[in-house]
Amino acid sequence: MSFSKFFATRAPAKINLTLHIEGRRDDGYHELHSLVAFAGAADYLTLAPGEEFALTLEGPTAQAAGEGGDNLVARAERALREEKPGLRSGAFHLVKRLPVAAGVGGGSSDAAAALRLLARANGLSPDDPALYAAARKTGADVPVCLTPRGKMMSGIGERLGPPIKLPPLFAVLVNPRQPVETRAVFAKLGLKPGENNGFGGHPAIAENMDFESLLRSLKKGRNDMEDAACVLAPVIGHVLAVLSGARGCRLARMSGSGATCFALFETCRQAGVAARAISRGHPEWWVKTTILR
Repeated sequence: MSFSKFFATRAPAKINLTLHIEGRRDDGYHELHSLVAFAGAADYLTLAPGEEFALTLEGPTAQAAGEGGDNLVARAERALREEKPGLRSGAFHLVKRLPVAAGVGGGSSDAAAALRLLARANGLSPDDPALYAAARKTGADVPVCLTPRGKMMSGIGERLGPPIKLPPLFAVLVNPRQPVETRAVFAKLGLKPGENNGFGGHPAIAENMDFESLLRSLKKGRNDMEDAACVLAPVIGHVLAVLSGARGCRLARMSGSGATCFALFETCRQAGVAARAISRGHPEWWVKTTILR
């Protein structure tokens, strides 16, 4: 293939800095309100345009991601072809580094990356409504990953606020390599259709907040899935305890439905020192330093 027809993009991890489950709708879906940021840790996706779709995978978590038609890259491609008949597809190659079923939206970010690449290959505008429609068809977390910048998401993930400029957030991500099924965590929450949790609304998040102001707001927030996930996977509680005990940690919380957790630090050096110590103490865990934006 010629280099001029080779497209590539990163698929960064999605981190829920907050995740409020406000209630459960009559149709069974859960209403949420979440401040989302994106990490430097990422998968990597390429596309060589062609007439036929193909997908190959490599990387440490490729086997867990699945290579068949149920992979979210394949589902996103089918969804966009439904929206855009005659769409030119091609051969995708996914380097899978992010943990799977981990609360960081790895598969959703891969799907969003595929939509971005298909848009470039077909001359579609990044704000073409077909991309958002295909994202919604593919999965609840895919729309927020289309433009991987900090923003608020609500509803079941389909209502997105404008991009928010967050201060650089030096973070350590830890996954104990234990997958957690999102559906099981929702079931453990035990909300009945039409029931609200009554825990209170989301704290205000403003544009261009400095680190301390944002941190104060984040501490007023929460992840309503954390307790249920800890019951299903008690190791999450251990991860949170280790992160909370790291020198310089200002906030430790679970992302998404788990099991990945994050800790925020004031400086890159503090995050690096903490990550090295955690890796030495728990070599079986996936540990990454990153900046969330």
